[in-house]
Amino acid sequence: MHTTFRQRLQKGELLCGIFVTLGIPECGEILAASGFDWICIDTEHAPLSPIHVQRILQGTAGRCTSLVRIASASEVAVKQALDTGASGIIVPLVNSPEDARRVVNWARYAPEGSRGVGLARAHGYGKNFTKYMQRANLETVVVVQAEQREAVERIKEIADVPGLDAVFIGPYDLSASLGYPGEVDHPEVTRAIKRIFAACRDAGKATGVFGINASAVRPFIQQGFTLVAAGVDAMVMGTAAANLCAEMKQ
Repeated sequence: MHTTFRQRLQKGELLCGIFVTLGIPECGEILAASGFDWICIDTEHAPLSPIHVQRILQGTAGRCTSLVRIASASEVAVKQALDTGASGIIVPLVNSPEDARRVVNWARYAPEGSRGVGLARAHGYGKNFTKYMQRANLETVVVVQAEQREAVERIKEIADVPGLDAVFIGPYDLSASLGYPGEVDHPEVTRAIKRIFAACRDAGKATGVFGINASAVRPFIQQGFTLVAAGVDAMVMGTAAANLCAEMKQ
């Protein structure tokens, strides 16, 4: 039987990913075929429209799981990302259990939620509608980001929300919210991160994190973080190109 990405996440398997910010389907396709367990299509900080997302998803289909980080916690953004065919969503700036419950509600079909019913790529444009509806609630991954002081203060309540699969930490945004922008190793920041991890562990939820490279996320992996993303497509390409150029000129 096929093991879904959500099942792998719930089992505590280490899942390594990368962020996609370029609206080029071939870029996502190449990264998806590079051995990553998942990619995050980032519509929060990148100028990616729903059609960009769909084109990227068409290129990554069958290669690895694709999650979409939506721009904000809105019902429309959730519907568009999931109807386009993403396996799940990452939602920024979720600072309370009420916020988290709304996100879960928007992402699940009745009776578990109130997700709107439409016909789109996820449903085979209508052909696979019944099949998709039967499995969507079981397979759709819902992740929220804890990146503000308010989220840390209420993290136990957030992590306990039913239907939530993981909490994702953006260390840089979190450090700024705590008053130490960019100081991700500051004791107050590390204490907040440990508090988030402990709350997720106690609730039986996965904890995720982003780092600029493998070295940045390795300590988190050693601590038990399992939904881990390192690097951004544009940065990876730029670094590789600069290294290649420098090597050629030596």
